[in-house]
Amino acid sequence: MKIVIIGGAGVRTVLFIHGLIARYQQLGIKKVVLYDIAKEKLDVIGKLCSYVMARENAQFEVETSNDIREALQDADHVVTTLRVGNDHSRVIDEEVALSHGVIGQETTGAGGFSMAVRTIPVLVEYCKIIKEIVPNAWIFNFTNPSGLVTQALRNLGFDKVIGICDAPSSTIIRMAKALEIDPNHMYVEFFGLNHLSWIGKVIFEGKDLLPELVNDEKFLSKVEEFNMFDFSLIKSMGYLPNEYLYYFYHREQAIDHIIKSGNSRGKNIENINTLMMNELLSIDMDANPEEALQTFLYYMESRESSYMSIEANKEKNVTIEKGHLEIPDSMGYAGVMLDCIEALQTDESKQVILSVPNNGSMDGLEDSDVIEVTCNVSRKGFEPVHIGKIPEHMYVLVKTIKLYEKLTIDAIMNKSPELAIRALTVHPLVFSYSLAKKLVDGYTKEYGGLL
Repeated sequence: MKIVIIGGAGVRTVLFIHGLIARYQQLGIKKVVLYDIAKEKLDVIGKLCSYVMARENAQFEVETSNDIREALQDADHVVTTLRVGNDHSRVIDEEVALSHGVIGQETTGAGGFSMAVRTIPVLVEYCKIIKEIVPNAWIFNFTNPSGLVTQALRNLGFDKVIGICDAPSSTIIRMAKALEIDPNHMYVEFFGLNHLSWIGKVIFEGKDLLPELVNDEKFLSKVEEFNMFDFSLIKSMGYLPNEYLYYFYHREQAIDHIIKSGNSRGKNIENINTLMMNELLSIDMDANPEEALQTFLYYMESRESSYMSIEANKEKNVTIEKGHLEIPDSMGYAGVMLDCIEALQTDESKQVILSVPNNGSMDGLEDSDVIEVTCNVSRKGFEPVHIGKIPEHMYVLVKTIKLYEKLTIDAIMNKSPELAIRALTVHPLVFSYSLAKKLVDGYTKEYGGLL
């Protein structure tokens, strides 16, 4: 089996390769090709990946490539994980939004709109090449904003595209740790959209624990994804929220914290990644691979420990000692993809949270609407579980964001500023024509012609 990663120079690729090591023999993975146009960065990431494999005596091949057609030859599965415009584009996306008092987060906020406009046309071209060279390959899209991007590609007839995200699986692991139970013995049912979903069931030993958990402040305080919310909100709602719902339920708090901090997530990530890459380039990686790996792990730990800390105003007092760090056990998005690959080879269904067409899962949405939901995955393909009717306040939010996504896609496909303004006007975090117009004008100015 051959896997190709488009965007292979991304820093999380090292963790992806580490995630494969535990399961590559079982799944028959023989080769992974890391494709990217950033040659210098790809060389660094490729060497780190090779060293991680050598430490574990892994026997599959890892190659790097700057030629997409060559990389795709005989591929069985493709992962797309791009950042069109690199890290600084994320800073621009957030700052334009914040200058107008709007959340610029790269998936749920106005920054997600700008990122989608830059990203979707590029991914469409890659998907055309994939369909030409390896038409039977599954495409696992990890590129943000993942749900919107997956919707766009599905709309254009790329029906082998599945949206993946490691946020739900990470949440399940942390929930299980807080409950002191094995996450493999717990069924957690998600529904909604990517970065806009809720947990509707938590089944353990035949019992639904959700009614207890939403009222258990001790449990909620132990799980990162939940402890940033007002506990009375979770109690009154009766569901457990995806962490990105913080931007909707505590919007003014998020903006206030970001502005007062004088920083943003985008700036923080750009600084960390720049320092990391500069330091890695100064190391002789062939002579000192462990030093390079420890440098990489130090900066990745710094990055992860600062996650959502600005927006939620929660400082995490984590001591990081370079030189004594282990590669995280978490499988990340590699685990989500591997769960899918494993399940596709068997008749027995495996539950995986994915972004797929609704196909009757949630009432009130079209079958073609891409949702994030627990799926039964097997040789039969990807079948979303039946969710049915959801609470009205959730449905209104899902329906509104889905309208925003469709208008954004139409704006991109038609290169229409008018549709772009209409898309942002209906977005709940903007919800203003005059603000939407300023945002589109701002992004257009920054990028020299957004559409």
